[in-house]
Amino acid sequence: MVIAATLLAGCVPGALVPTPSPAASATRSTAPEPSTAPTPTPSPQATPVLLATLAASDGLAIVDPDARAPVLDVVTVGRAPWGVAATADTAFVATAEGLAVVDLASRERTALVPYLHDAQLHPPGSDAFGEYRDGGLGIAVSPDGARVYVAVHRWPDPAWLEVFDVELGAFAGSADVGVRPFDVLADPEGAWVATVDHDSCTVSLVDTATLAVEQVEIAPFGNFGFAGWEKPHYAALTDDDRIALPYQGLVTVLLDPGTGETERVEASANSHQHGVATAPDGRLVSAGTGPFGTATGGTNVSFLDPSDGDEVVVPLAHPHETVAIWQPEGDGGWEAVLAGGFTRDGWWDGLTLVDPSGSIREVPLEGRPQHVISATLPAVAP
Repeated sequence: MVIAATLLAGCVPGALVPTPSPAASATRSTAPEPSTAPTPTPSPQATPVLLATLAASDGLAIVDPDARAPVLDVVTVGRAPWGVAATADTAFVATAEGLAVVDLASRERTALVPYLHDAQLHPPGSDAFGEYRDGGLGIAVSPDGARVYVAVHRWPDPAWLEVFDVELGAFAGSADVGVRPFDVLADPEGAWVATVDHDSCTVSLVDTATLAVEQVEIAPFGNFGFAGWEKPHYAALTDDDRIALPYQGLVTVLLDPGTGETERVEASANSHQHGVATAPDGRLVSAGTGPFGTATGGTNVSFLDPSDGDEVVVPLAHPHETVAIWQPEGDGGWEAVLAGGFTRDGWWDGLTLVDPSGSIREVPLEGRPQHVISATLPAVAP
């Protein structure tokens, strides 16, 4: 990158160039005079970044893992942020206090909107942090960017999926879903939204037109409620638009949201799994947090092909909570990014990046980074 930057430096407007010698000028007396036209100003470029909620604080971190100083900024969003979703110019963060709206160009919070069920969250005025605190958990944006769907949790009762109208800047409806919805996924076609209900072992499928709810129990090891470890945490959409839910590094369940049918894909990572993301090559990348319940192996990351069950498992030094894909060059190389803010003991302040070959690098990030996504900072004119 240093070599490339050095070569490019000679091409930028205003760069110094050699002056012709008098002899050379004499032999080229017919050469045209240098142009005096103004040099065009380069167009500002959008910047690929990672957004990470800092669950032990009130911040949203903006990170470029390839930069010399990776943490570009930390925006105050609200207490105990959990999920984050983004459009081209705005980030939305589910906090304990409400839905934070962040302008990515100015890197400032522009609103903190109370939830529809704010008065029913208990205990009122709680300053709690962690996975059991009341307030917003999973979050997703509709494909057209017009709606934001936030799972609003009240321990230990069922939660609501609240619908935020972006143009109005207010919540406009809600639906009852399951208990502690860690994650929310939006249909790329806009027909449904799904919540991943951790403690009821369900996926709640919500019709976006009517807000009618259909719950599907996904419990490959049995539903033991609050007493079991074999619960769903996060999910990802596969290339064929099924909802993938990893369990214990032993099985991944693929749910067809249209029919409710499921398929099991056996796995060998043998680690209690939390976050999952779909890689550019179609593999499911899952974060293994170590031995819990039926899982007896160590912390790792799994690259699982859902089409044939082929799996590569890479041991890691720490447990992690969520997974994103870092691919700054569009169709170029990519890495899995894992956030170190595991919700139980063993979390660490940083991000781990793992490329498909198994190469690992770490980026320190204070505040217990919990949910990480890829996003883009809008181009800003100078």
